[in-house]
Amino acid sequence: MTEQCYVGIDEDENGGLTHLGRIVRDAWVFGIIPETETCAGWSTSQMQLLYEKVHAAWEPYAHLPSRLPDDLQQRHTQIYAQAIANAKEKGWDAELGEDD
Repeated sequence: MTEQCYVGIDEDENGGLTHLGRIVRDAWVFGIIPETETCAGWSTSQMQLLYEKVHAAWEPYAHLPSRLPDDLQQRHTQIYAQAIANAKEKGWDAELGEDD
């Protein structure tokens, strides 16, 4: 049995606006990994460990960007604004479909 690997945020669906893409971006926000790390080729277990670190980093802020300190809130806004702009350039549409 072969373990699945993450394709990396640059190759992820919807411009990386997926569950795994959000984990990577949040890890960037909190400085858990550098913004140059796309996590391409990471195993499921590596992504799970990253998720656990990101989850723990969010806990003091109740997982709400509005509760982040100013510096982290600015990083979050910048990283996600860029991600949304890039995804829209690639054809992503934020509107929910009938099956969503």
